[in-house]
Amino acid sequence: MDEQRRVGGGGPPWWRHGPPWGDSARWPWRSTLLVAVFVLGGSNFASHSQPDRVHLDFLGRVLLIAGSGVLLWRHRYPVWVAFGTVLATVLYLGAGYPYGPVFVTVALGCFSAVVAGRRWAAWAALGVLWAAHVLISHWLYRWLPPAHDHAMPWGGELAVATWVVAIAAVSELARTRRDQWARERAERAQAARRRADEERLKMARELHDVLAHSISVINVQAGVGLALLDSDPEQARTALTTIKAASKEALGEVRQVLDTLRTPGDAPRAPAPGLDRLPELVEQAASAGLTVAVDGTPPRLPPNTDLAAFRVIQEALTNVVRHSGSRHARVHIGHEGGALRLRIDDDGPATGADAGGSGNGLAGMRERAAALGGTIEAGARPDGGFRVLAVLPLKVTPKEDDR
Repeated sequence: MDEQRRVGGGGPPWWRHGPPWGDSARWPWRSTLLVAVFVLGGSNFASHSQPDRVHLDFLGRVLLIAGSGVLLWRHRYPVWVAFGTVLATVLYLGAGYPYGPVFVTVALGCFSAVVAGRRWAAWAALGVLWAAHVLISHWLYRWLPPAHDHAMPWGGELAVATWVVAIAAVSELARTRRDQWARERAERAQAARRRADEERLKMARELHDVLAHSISVINVQAGVGLALLDSDPEQARTALTTIKAASKEALGEVRQVLDTLRTPGDAPRAPAPGLDRLPELVEQAASAGLTVAVDGTPPRLPPNTDLAAFRVIQEALTNVVRHSGSRHARVHIGHEGGALRLRIDDDGPATGADAGGSGNGLAGMRERAAALGGTIEAGARPDGGFRVLAVLPLKVTPKEDDR
């Protein structure tokens, strides 16, 4: 779980839950109020520093408040807000009021439109603003206040055009970053789902392998106990004792598997089983009436390979108990070419009986082997028996070792 948090949490903390804009579910009261206060205060200061323009009066303040107020809807109706801020600004400039931070409302409105994916609206609104400014500054100024006004130098128009392009560029950059963030979020979510699926599959496979062998032993011994309950009570008692021991072992291993669901970061209470417990496995098989001969000594194995080897042998012996008429099995352990080789044979024949298995044993063995880069082959032998052959790598890559 800790690993999932580390892998899934990319970017700085303030950025992980999305960019600080574009949340249409909330009304941007605070930012809109701050913009309104800034625009009103800045324009009032500009009115005193630009005596040749019309003094800022009630109508001018209404236009400034209107241009700032429509920003409340910028997340929900970005197109209308972009054109609304432009309209309020054009009326403000046409009335001859002083230049100042009035353009901030246009910048924020068009920025929101671009981020929302309405590029055409933002560019059109900025184009309307620039065209209206050119008309007012070079033609309509003769009939508009203030009196005796003169045309603005074309150098000033170039500055306005540069300002317009700068707004568009910053908006496009912000939208590109938001799209990138959305892709990263989708990738993180997909990776988290994939890890969760892998963990569920691993847990299901482990529980299957833990329970299958013990349940098979319990099933066989329960049948023996029922058959001998009247004729041989002592043998029936032995069968019940075996059932008790097998169920206790199964409960212990199930608890060990479920320990991994405890608080993230806690270490397992007991080590995972490995080939060092093979004698216990042979003893459990013997209690189910299966004689197992083991040949070969395993080398030192990585923990994942050791666990997989133990589970493969356990599942193969469980299948012999369930499905084979043979009461003898042979386990060969060898290693060569950087790989551990396991061979489990029985002499058959198949009985066709089912001791409560799910049918997922071979699939689980193959998944375990594939996760380590190994292979599993299982099938009938020419002489009528059955063979399971597993090849597992002795060296596990870091990715596999972290699983």
